[in-house]
Amino acid sequence: MTRISMKTIKQLNEKDLKSKIQESRSELSKLRVDAAKGTLRKESGKLRPLRHDIARMLTRLNEMKEK
Repeated sequence: MTRISMKTIKQLNEKDLKSKIQESRSELSKLRVDAAKGTLRKESGKLRPLRHDIARMLTRLNEMKEK
């Protein structure tokens, strides 16, 4: 999965945003399992950006709820 820009996140509606968050969380959990097993070599740099993307999407979701 590639990085998601804030511009793209702002264009998504609430339903799409929730599905993207769920998708990203499942990918993150798979990467964490691989990291724990020690089989995560080339993709070790994907953990932090993925966490940041999830945080960005959750921030936008909370902004939408406030309005």
